[in-house]
Amino acid sequence: MIEFERPAGAEQARLSVVEMVRRVARDKPQVEAVVCGATRQSWAAFDARINRVANALLAMGMQKGEPVAILSPNSVAYAELFMGILRAGGCVTPLSTMASPVALKGMLADCGARLLFLAEAYRDLAADAVDALPLRVVALDFHAPGVDDYEALLAEVPEHDPRIPIAMDDRFNLIYSSGTTGTPKGILHDHGLRAAQMDRIALSGYDQDARTLLSTPLYSNTTIVSFLPTLAGGSTVHLVRKFDAWEWLEIAEAERITHTMLVPVQYKRILDVPEFDTFDLGALRFKWSTSAPLRADVKRDALARFPGTLTELYGLTEGGGITMLAAHEHPDKLHTVGQPAPGSEIRLIDDAGREVAPGEVGEIVGRSPAMMAGYFGRDDLTEDYLWRDDQGRVFFRSGDMGRFDGDGFLILSDRKKDMIISGGLNVFADDLERVLLDDPDVTDAAVIGVPSERWGETPLGLVVLRPGATRGAEEIRARANEGLGKSQRLSAVEARDALPRSSIGKILKRELRAPYWEQQPA
Repeated sequence: MIEFERPAGAEQARLSVVEMVRRVARDKPQVEAVVCGATRQSWAAFDARINRVANALLAMGMQKGEPVAILSPNSVAYAELFMGILRAGGCVTPLSTMASPVALKGMLADCGARLLFLAEAYRDLAADAVDALPLRVVALDFHAPGVDDYEALLAEVPEHDPRIPIAMDDRFNLIYSSGTTGTPKGILHDHGLRAAQMDRIALSGYDQDARTLLSTPLYSNTTIVSFLPTLAGGSTVHLVRKFDAWEWLEIAEAERITHTMLVPVQYKRILDVPEFDTFDLGALRFKWSTSAPLRADVKRDALARFPGTLTELYGLTEGGGITMLAAHEHPDKLHTVGQPAPGSEIRLIDDAGREVAPGEVGEIVGRSPAMMAGYFGRDDLTEDYLWRDDQGRVFFRSGDMGRFDGDGFLILSDRKKDMIISGGLNVFADDLERVLLDDPDVTDAAVIGVPSERWGETPLGLVVLRPGATRGAEEIRARANEGLGKSQRLSAVEARDALPRSSIGKILKRELRAPYWEQQPA
């Protein structure tokens, strides 16, 4: 593993998340800890189950720092496993349910997990991996020959706390990229990073009897960065197995939800529910958005109609620089992702690794106390991810392009790999997408580069039209091109029923590009 110095914060954290959760269980035994569907678990019961999970893992021979894999929808059992693996000294390895069978097998082989906790819903997805790898499978909600039963394992072990010592440089979790295609990378976080992130508990009111509603999957860092401080702050996590906008509104009203983390597509779907304004959401105090840029018009709509503050977070699962936009405080900056968060430092660099001039677009690099330990078993990839300033300090490369405005607010341009180079000129897809989304007949849009004999590649717009739209794709293209520069113009627009998205709402541009490029010579 490549060694590099992180800014002060991670190494100064005195308590691990494991110890914070242990103290909460002692101090608030009757408060609800986790709710999912009809299952409601108090802190006393949750703590006892965490201990049983830890003791079961130790009885199965789990070693300190060993990756333990989970493939399941959100559930109370998932929360027990997450915290129980940590209490036993293991490394939580939550796997993407969006992965292909090949990619999933690659993740399990890469991390070397010997234990897989599996839900019925994903037995088929995991079948190839289970057949090919030396895995001991524990069934969370089904029975099958040759497979251990979760409840039976927990019934065989005691409820006492095993009190495994935890150091800040011990492994905490291993998170893999979505793995729809290609070889996923394992992002390794240690206890120091997660402890450093707990400084947001008091700042965000997670220690004030918060009731946090989470409807993104627990294998995503988007979820984890709200899940952990809610628990460590002694509050209640409400988990949703699968997002549905109407159900989200019903839960938020009935449970008097105070905190939530949503991704942009979820904000849009919730606000688009015709009966949205009839729900009582007055208990909401804090709302966050992350994983992808939240469109300015959606922020504006949320500020007007959605109770509670709205803060957009920009950052990466790997860690590094983080920006925050308190949209309710800066309604004139909704086109940005805010300013560097306290403790974060962000620079912009060109292709040669030199810092760009003020106001120019460059690749975003950042550092903060929250920085991954590295890509698991891949020092080569980790080294490629680092940028060092003239003092030798390590920053993480984001692959995102952006610029700062005159007030120090960051404006995202595009993913570096999504930038289209047409006729030797850089074309930022998100600039074109904003123009398409301004069209009243367009509800969703993506722009990709496709092969062009004349230009090398050229921008293609893919749009989802509103129900009842009478204008066609060519009319959409013509209107968009009226507002674009000559070098930006769309060569074509195609209408689609829907655009492919990951479980946290990111448009899967790689899937969109593939059919256009697969016949091209390497």
